[in-house]
Amino acid sequence: MVFSPARALASSRFGSLAQAATWFRALGDETRLPIIDRLSDGEECVRDLTDLPAMKQSLLSFHLKTLKDANIVNDRRDGRWVYYSVNPHALELQEQFARTVKARSRKPYVVRKCCD
Repeated sequence: MVFSPARALASSRFGSLAQAATWFRALGDETRLPIIDRLSDGEECVRDLTDLPAMKQSLLSFHLKTLKDANIVNDRRDGRWVYYSVNPHALELQEQFARTVKARSRKPYVVRKCCD
């Protein structure tokens, strides 16, 4: 039987490849990384996040929505303000994904020759 990394990853315990792709798309924009870095220190009000470099309210809202849709950040409304924090469960799943890829990449597998 030929080992298929894609099939093995898709059926592993961390979830689906579609979820992993969503995380990578959300984290792949360098504008969002300072947001994640800032939220790693704890919950922040959206108003306080606007002081990040080159971050206007509308652009910040777009990036926070992308991170929220990817389940990377949580939000909580308190009156008229929304507070954001990093979702620790999502980080655990991302770590599990990376560990799974690392462990499986070290296992020997049969390589099929192309076009034989």
